Amino acid sequence: MVKSHALNVAALLAMLPGASSLVQSAEPAVPSSASSNGMAVPFEIRRGHVMVPARVNGSNTLSLLLDTGYGMTMLSAEHVEAFALKRTGRITIVGIAGEEPAGVFEGPTFDFAGMTWKPRRVAAFPAESQGRSRRRDGILGSSFFRRYVVAIDPTARSITLHEPETFNYSGGGEVLPLTFQGTTPIVEGSLQLPDQSDVEGRFEIDTGCDSSLCLGRPFVEAHQLAPTNSAAGGGRVGVGGGTRTRAGHLPLFRLGNQRIERPAANFFLEGSPVDAPLAGHIGWALLRDFKVVFDYSRKQMILEKHSVVPP
Repeated sequence: MVKSHALNVAALLAMLPGASSLVQSAEPAVPSSASSNGMAVPFEIRRGHVMVPARVNGSNTLSLLLDTGYGMTMLSAEHVEAFALKRTGRITIVGIAGEEPAGVFEGPTFDFAGMTWKPRRVAAFPAESQGRSRRRDGILGSSFFRRYVVAIDPTARSITLHEPETFNYSGGGEVLPLTFQGTTPIVEGSLQLPDQSDVEGRFEIDTGCDSSLCLGRPFVEAHQLAPTNSAAGGGRVGVGGGTRTRAGHLPLFRLGNQRIERPAANFFLEGSPVDAPLAGHIGWALLRDFKVVFDYSRKQMILEKHSVVPP
């Protein structure tokens, strides 16, 4: 079932004139063969979202959405005002049904259980546009994942932050190559159609989405995927407004050598969570069956299958 309150996380940055210097380079750091235990930070699951605690500029603990689909780390307008952050520009956030302006501010210091990080910039939606669906303290977007190797363990309910230069993976998971469209990670996958044929596609990885798979209208129409036996009137709400979808299941989805049987899917009847020719995006409800390591510096994602499915 699609949750209409869910914030869309297929957001990309569309920079306004003069603002191109605000986005940090996505060029990876040079890896080394050294290892590091990293810093473990517990998280909570709230309405299908991974929420990470952090202190910002010495504040009380805030709750931040972990979101690979967001092009910039965000804070609520209230926190930006409370921290007296200096405004440095503006951007446009593009979502499933349109776009909205957002202010850009100097970056505060984030403290994750003693590990600190100070991004160059953060963004905030105007206070008047922050509806009920955005009542959270902020969003950890692409700059956070560029700064650290981030290992998400749903069973332990923790993320572990590693320094890219000293990270060395030695587990038994499957390493999948990532490409990037702007700041968003892309992975190749394939799905089985109802007629048992297979079709390959490229999918955004979107940890901020509470669904399993969200497939864009062009892909849905090209492969006649919209289910006819599901209830009409479904939809998703995100940046720019809402859009109509239908909910259903696919027979099979493959991600590398991983087989996901009968994954739930949202089939977009209008709009799309991604830009064509991408097929759609992969959300947290599918990823939570794995320990997931995001290593942007090496352009890879690592999946370790759980022996016990997390709650």
